[in-house]
Amino acid sequence: MKKFRGVFLKNDNEIALMREANHIVYLILQAMAAEIRPGTASMRFEEIAQDLCGKYKVRPSFQGYRGFPYALCCSINEEVVHGFPSAGRRLKEGDLVSLDMGVVLEGFHGDAARTFPVGEVSAAAARLLRFTAEALEDGTAAARPGNRLRDISAAVQKKAETHNFGLIRRFVGHGVGSKLHEKPEIPNFVSEATPDLPLLAGMVLAIEPMFSLGSGEVDILSDEWTAVTRDRSLAAHFEHSVAVTARGPLVLDC
Repeated sequence: MKKFRGVFLKNDNEIALMREANHIVYLILQAMAAEIRPGTASMRFEEIAQDLCGKYKVRPSFQGYRGFPYALCCSINEEVVHGFPSAGRRLKEGDLVSLDMGVVLEGFHGDAARTFPVGEVSAAAARLLRFTAEALEDGTAAARPGNRLRDISAAVQKKAETHNFGLIRRFVGHGVGSKLHEKPEIPNFVSEATPDLPLLAGMVLAIEPMFSLGSGEVDILSDEWTAVTRDRSLAAHFEHSVAVTARGPLVLDC
């Protein structure tokens, strides 16, 4: 790896390894998605995460990270990120469930998240899912040499503001590689503090928009992890790990 202004640039072999790690994350998320239905306990997704990490011989990225107790972040409805899976909480028709998963393969991390509907959801919830996912695609499309980091941030912010969603500002995307969280931070909005960093081939970025139907402000629950919208409105979170290449952005978690 080389370094540019504190950001690690990965070589082709390292990106190939991260693609393998992220493909495993993709497979785990797909297995979880198949279990999403009313009545499923959210702990079922943790069981899948643990079982498949064993099957694929990878280590969960999140478990033990700063004391986080699970392999999976499972966030439901007003929970934005970092929710705990629970044996006592079962999905209900109309819920939104966000599954955020990471693994370590040969020293490199994969990291991705999706938010799914549970059965039939309201028109407002479906709209939230659609446009948060589109914001991820817009941000991903901006991750190419010749652009700057703030182009990713601006693309996500534009989608939120165009469609009048709450934009969660407390949490940001990040570089990813041999560490789960590397430089640079990638806000989902542009401000004077947004790094004015050119995008170079070899950067690998975890881009992760988070929108809500109401407030963009969050509270942290007593478990010291789960972040919820302050007004308890529905939230959605999508994340890709994206390699910046000479040919353009390469989504790794597929």
